[in-house]
Amino acid sequence: MRLEQLQAFLAIAQTGSFQQAAKKCGVTQSTISRQIQGLEADLGVELFHRTTHAKLTLGGERLLPRVRKICQEWDTAISELTDLMAGKQPELCIAAIHSLCASYLPPILQQFCHDYPEVQLRVTSLGSDRSLKVLKDGLVDLAIVMHNRFLITGKEMVVQTLYDEPIEVLIAANHPLAKFASIPWNELIKYPQVVFKDGYGMQRLIQDRFDKLGIKLPAALEVNTLDAFRGVVRQGELIALLPYSALIEAKFDPSLAVRPLANNSNLGDNSSLTRRVVMVTTQDRLQIPPIQHFWQLVSDNIPPKLEQQRTAS
Repeated sequence: MRLEQLQAFLAIAQTGSFQQAAKKCGVTQSTISRQIQGLEADLGVELFHRTTHAKLTLGGERLLPRVRKICQEWDTAISELTDLMAGKQPELCIAAIHSLCASYLPPILQQFCHDYPEVQLRVTSLGSDRSLKVLKDGLVDLAIVMHNRFLITGKEMVVQTLYDEPIEVLIAANHPLAKFASIPWNELIKYPQVVFKDGYGMQRLIQDRFDKLGIKLPAALEVNTLDAFRGVVRQGELIALLPYSALIEAKFDPSLAVRPLANNSNLGDNSSLTRRVVMVTTQDRLQIPPIQHFWQLVSDNIPPKLEQQRTAS
C-alpha cells in the first residue's frame, strides 16, 4: 500500500470520476486505474462500483474516513517540514554556560531577535554537562559549552571552537593574595575555595589540575551562579578560580579583585590553566535557517573583537 494509492482513492471519492481524479492528481487516467487496482488487491476488497459514476462500495465507504485522516496528516506534515526548512519555526532554544549568558551572549541575542522577530528565542543558563545532555535529548537546538571530548561525540555532532581563555583568581579587595600582581600556586593553595557544583566543566577542570599537582583541592563551598561567587568571595577569606569571561563584571567592583595565576614551575608544572569554549549542534539542525543564522552570529562575534575586550576591561 502506497500513499499515492490512498491519494488516488480520495480524489476519486471526492470527484466521483476516475477522469476528474486523474486531472486533480496530475496523472493519466490509466495510472489512477492501476493505483486503485493495486490498492484493491492489497486490501482484498473492491472499493468502487464500476458504473458511469465511481460510486463507493460498502468497503470503500468504511475506508474513506481513515484515508481522509491519513492524507490530512500527510499534508500537515509536508506543510510543517516546508515551513521548517524555510525558517518558519516557532522557537529557537539555546543552552549556554553562565559566563557566556552574563558577558558575550546578550548582544547576539538582541541581534537575532531583530533579524528573526517571528521566532521566540529561549535561552537557558546551564552547566556544560547539562547543556550537552539537553542538546542530545532534543530539548534545545544549540549549546555553547566548555569543551569536553568525552561528551561531544557522534558523527551527527557539529563542534566549533570559539575561544580559549585563561583561568584567573577572584578574591576580596582586602584579601592577603591581593598584594600579588600574579598569584603563585604555593600561596593559592593556602586558602579555601568556592567551586562550581559537581557536573560543571569548571569544577572538573580545577579538580583535574589539583589532582595533577598532587594537591587536595581545598573546596569549602559549592555554588552555581556568578552572583553567588561574587557575593561569597566579597565576604573575606574564600577565593575562586574562574574563567576570564566570568570575571568581567567583578573587575568593575571595588570590593573585589582579580589576579592572574603565576607560573607554577615550583610545583613541577609549567602549563597554563585555560579552558576552551565551543559551540555544538547537530548536522540536521544546522540546515535550518534560524539555527544557521544564530550559529553564524556567534561565530562572527564571540569572542568580541580585541578592541571591544580592551574597552570592557
